[in-house]
Amino acid sequence: MCIRDRFLIYNTMTFSVVQRRPLFGTLRCLGVTRREVFLLVISEALVVGVIGSVLGIALGILLGQGAVRAVTQTINDLFFVVTVRGVAIPAVSLAKGAAIGIVATVLTAAPPAWEAASVPPRAALSRSGLESKAVQAVNLTTILGVIVQITGFLLLLIPTRDLVISFTATFLVVVGAAMLTPMVMSIMMRLAPVVTSRLFGVLGRMAPRDVVNSLSRTSIAVAALMVAVSVTIGISLMVSSFRNTVVVWLEQTLRGDIYVTVPSGTQTQSTSTVDPEAVGELQAWPGVQDFQMIRSVMVDSPDGMVNVAAVSQSEISGEERLYYSTEIPVAEIDDRLREGAVIVSEPFARANNLMRGGGEVTFFTDQGERSFDVVGIYYDYGRVAGTVLMDMDVYQSLWNDHQVTGLALYLEEGTDPDILAQTMQDQLAGVQGLLIQSNESLRQEVLVVFDRTFAITGALQVLVTIIAFVGVLSALLSLQLEKQRELGILRAIGLTVRQMWGLVMIETGLMGAVAGLLAMPTGFALSLILIYIINRRSFGWTLQLQFDAWPFVAALLVAVTAALLAGIYPARRISQMTTADAIRFE
Repeated sequence: MCIRDRFLIYNTMTFSVVQRRPLFGTLRCLGVTRREVFLLVISEALVVGVIGSVLGIALGILLGQGAVRAVTQTINDLFFVVTVRGVAIPAVSLAKGAAIGIVATVLTAAPPAWEAASVPPRAALSRSGLESKAVQAVNLTTILGVIVQITGFLLLLIPTRDLVISFTATFLVVVGAAMLTPMVMSIMMRLAPVVTSRLFGVLGRMAPRDVVNSLSRTSIAVAALMVAVSVTIGISLMVSSFRNTVVVWLEQTLRGDIYVTVPSGTQTQSTSTVDPEAVGELQAWPGVQDFQMIRSVMVDSPDGMVNVAAVSQSEISGEERLYYSTEIPVAEIDDRLREGAVIVSEPFARANNLMRGGGEVTFFTDQGERSFDVVGIYYDYGRVAGTVLMDMDVYQSLWNDHQVTGLALYLEEGTDPDILAQTMQDQLAGVQGLLIQSNESLRQEVLVVFDRTFAITGALQVLVTIIAFVGVLSALLSLQLEKQRELGILRAIGLTVRQMWGLVMIETGLMGAVAGLLAMPTGFALSLILIYIINRRSFGWTLQLQFDAWPFVAALLVAVTAALLAGIYPARRISQMTTADAIRFE
């Protein structure tokens, strides 16, 4: 269970405790022991955990069914065609989910339960003691947060492909940022009156003070919102960087005007061969100036099967690839490929310890075992397992395989690639069913698949924001309930309903602004971890960071808006209370 959900549970149970603080004080006065009060709250948390886990399992099954459809479409697009007729629901997974939900709820409810049990009966009706403890805990929390973050960053420096270590380190970085929230928020709230007092007058001076004086509640809500928004920033930057990287990669790799393959049902694997008759007709087609043949095949090696892409040389294709590193000048690579060297994709190099440069790969050819010098590593985002690229003539001489998987056609100037591609596909239908696409249409199709693959992240981001909104709402309800007498006194000395609304809105707006501002560095750090560590260790890909200001601006707007919306109900509730009843609250 993530830290954001723990914050939500904490806020919910805290609100439950605060709402009945007078009851707990009365029970203590009547002789109920601290242990009995603690067990009472924990028992309630257990019931809430059971009910929430059951509802969560039901909702999880529904969300799982939708996610399966999205993931199935991604697999169909990128790997192989699958048909999922139903969703298997292992009993073990349900049991684990229920256990995690119940245990997490009980453990997270322990601090509010201890608060309810440990406070003396008279102090149970006042929160001054709680806030004094919260202020004392800020320094300790800050120190622990720094230690946790440093530990996370040190774990990220470990050169390992173990994703458990990587995700644990990422979790520690985010947790550390959340633990720094109280201190940072205290500093920002002490500086805020410089601006807010000029904008809102007396209310602008009161609101920051109220936020920092209720640190035990506001810091938790801000931390939860900050974590949610930072995750949104991190994922948004990662996805946009990934998309931009793919766009640049396509521009550099797809230099032909028309691409011909055999339909295979996926976008990344096309091992079916083009009929030789169709190859001959395409090469001699009017308007075709030059062509490049491609043979993609799985080849046996001492380390297992490896994907090999054999490519014929083209006179006008130019230097088409972006290289991570090369052993020789790029201009000499084509000549070395003709002599029998190879270049490998970055994922292949990372998986086979070739990133330091040089080295060789060995295959079992029809002529016996052969080793090939690696003269370069190129960026590639088509296959997770990686690819070895060699010259077509070298491949055919060693494997005696003259089949073709695809062709890249270069057209004469002035020829419309879309019209010619459609003509070719229609006229060759009697020879073989081929997929013939122009450069532009192929790029658009790849990007459509990309956007569809990451569409589910948008839904998850919305869900994260909703959860954070609920956390802020519960914290504000707790806070306003505890401050009921104070607000009643303000009403009695002349604070109008409109001013009461303004005070609550300024407080919630400040909380949202702090959450959004704190989320910016946290989200940026998270994006760097996802781009340069998690993706590399998961797929072997190096993504190029695409820095865009919009995710940061959008995150700040979302944080402030969520906080303001969460403040509407507490503000409305306060405005409807009777002043006399509010003053008698304690």
